[in-house]
Amino acid sequence: MKTFRFSLKKYRNYLIVAAVLLLFLAIDLFGGLRRTDANLLSQIAISVILALSLNLVVGFLGELSLGHAGFMCVGAYIGGYAAVAMHGAIGSSVLVLLLSALIGGVAAALAGFVIGVPTLRLKGDYLAIVTLAFGEIVRTLFRNQAVFGGALGLDTSSIRFGTKLYIPALLLVLFTLFVVQNLMSSKHGRAIKAIRDSEIAARASGIAVTKYKLTVFVIAAFFAGVAGVVYAHHTSPVDYGYFSFNTSIDILVMVVLGGMGNLTGTMISAAALTFIDVKLTTALSLDAAVRNLLYALILILLVVWNNAPALRHAREKYSLRTLFEKLSKKFFPKKAEEDSESAAWDKIPTKIPMDAILSADLQPDRAFTPDPPEKEEKP
Repeated sequence: MKTFRFSLKKYRNYLIVAAVLLLFLAIDLFGGLRRTDANLLSQIAISVILALSLNLVVGFLGELSLGHAGFMCVGAYIGGYAAVAMHGAIGSSVLVLLLSALIGGVAAALAGFVIGVPTLRLKGDYLAIVTLAFGEIVRTLFRNQAVFGGALGLDTSSIRFGTKLYIPALLLVLFTLFVVQNLMSSKHGRAIKAIRDSEIAARASGIAVTKYKLTVFVIAAFFAGVAGVVYAHHTSPVDYGYFSFNTSIDILVMVVLGGMGNLTGTMISAAALTFIDVKLTTALSLDAAVRNLLYALILILLVVWNNAPALRHAREKYSLRTLFEKLSKKFFPKKAEEDSESAAWDKIPTKIPMDAILSADLQPDRAFTPDPPEKEEKP
C-alpha cells in the first residue's frame, strides 16, 4: 500500500520564500527594517518573478527569448494605468495592486499570444531576433503615446505602495512558484521537457508541440506582466528606457547563472545579482561606467565559480538541496514498510558477470568454475 511521505525537498522553494518573508516581517514589526532594505527586497521579488517566468521558456522549453522586458513593459504601462484609474474608486491599496496585476498580466499574456502564434514556429536565433525586435517596438509605442505620459513616462506616484510593497511582492513570488513548479511536475511539464530534448521525437510521439510552446510563452509573458505591475507600484514615473534590451539580457543572465531548469538556483541568482547591482548603484555611488565594469567582473567571477570542477563537490555537499534532503530524512523518516520494500528491491541483482553469462555451468546455488585451459598439441 502506497503511503504519503512529506518531503522537505519538494517544498524547499516555498519554504525559502516564506522564511524570508517571515524574517523581514519580524524585523519590520520591531521597527528595525530600513526603507532602503524594504525597497531592495521589493526589487529582488520583481527580479525573481521575471527570472522564474523566463526559465519556463529558456530552461524548460529550450527556446531563446530576448524580449522578456517587452512583456514587462506591457504589464507596467497597462497595469499601472489601470491602477491609477482605480485608485480613487477603490480604497484598498492591496486590492488595487492585485486587480492591476491581473489586468497587466492578462495584457502581457495577450501580447505573448499575438507574438507567439506567428513566431514560435521559428527556432534558435530567428526566434531570439523576433522577440528582441518585439521588445524594442513595444517600448517605443508606449513612449509615443501621450495617454501614458509620453517621453516623461507614466506617473504612478499616486499608487506608490511604500515600504510594505515587499509583502504582496513576495506573495506573488510564491504564486509564481506554485504555478511554475506544479506545471513542470505534471504530465504537461514532461511534454514540455520532451520538446526541449528533441522536438522531432516529441512530434513523433503525438505531442502538440506548437500548442505547448504557445502555452509556455503565454504563461511566461503573464508573469512578466505581473512583475511589471509591481515595478509600476515601486517606481514612479514608469520610464520606457528601463525596458530596454539590457534588461532582457540581465534577466537571461539570472536564468543561465542559476541553472536553466533549476528553480532554486534561479531564485538565488536573481536575488544575488539584484543585490549586487543595487549596492553598486546606491551604497558605493559609483560612476555608471565604473559600476558596469565592476558588475561585469563580478559576473565573470560568479560564472567561473559556478562551473569550477574543484568547487563542484563543495557546492553539492553544502547546497540547499542537500540540506533539505538531510532535514527531510531526519524529521520525516521512511516507514518500515517502505524500508523493507526498498531493501527487497535492492537484493535483486542488476548486473551479472560476463563469465557467468557465457558459461554453461551457470546453475542455481552453484558457484561458477571456469573451464580448464585447453592443452596445446605438440607437433
